[in-house]
Amino acid sequence: MKEIEKNTNGIRMRIGIVQSRFNSDTCEGLLAACRAQLLQQGVSDGDITLASVPGALEIPLVLQRMAQSGKFDALIALGAIIRGDTYHFEIVANESARGVSEVQLHSGVPVANAILTTDTDAQAEERMNTKGSEAALVAIEMANLLKDLA
Repeated sequence: MKEIEKNTNGIRMRIGIVQSRFNSDTCEGLLAACRAQLLQQGVSDGDITLASVPGALEIPLVLQRMAQSGKFDALIALGAIIRGDTYHFEIVANESARGVSEVQLHSGVPVANAILTTDTDAQAEERMNTKGSEAALVAIEMANLLKDLA
């Protein structure tokens, strides 16, 4: 049996990041952790492209444009949706997740989804470092896996 090994080597990898500006403190924390992990895995800072958007619902459109450009090996979605007193939370959480999934399935470009959905600001802040770092590893691993499968 041939087994494809996990590969998180990011050398010569081109990564696109789309970051929401809504809940900016959490999103900046996600970005800092993500960028640090990308650099640690060998991705060159010059090979990371960051685009910011107003909120989580705008993330999929920019991911789609990046995927269509052919310039990126993998993409990362960063955002924070924090529950409020209205049903809006569910709409934004569900639709942004659906959009992110559709981008990767239709384009064939892997997208690591680190759009947090939490009940409180404290929960988001507690998760931002771990999820930002994990998103970087997922993006690199999936890009390498798809190359190995080609």
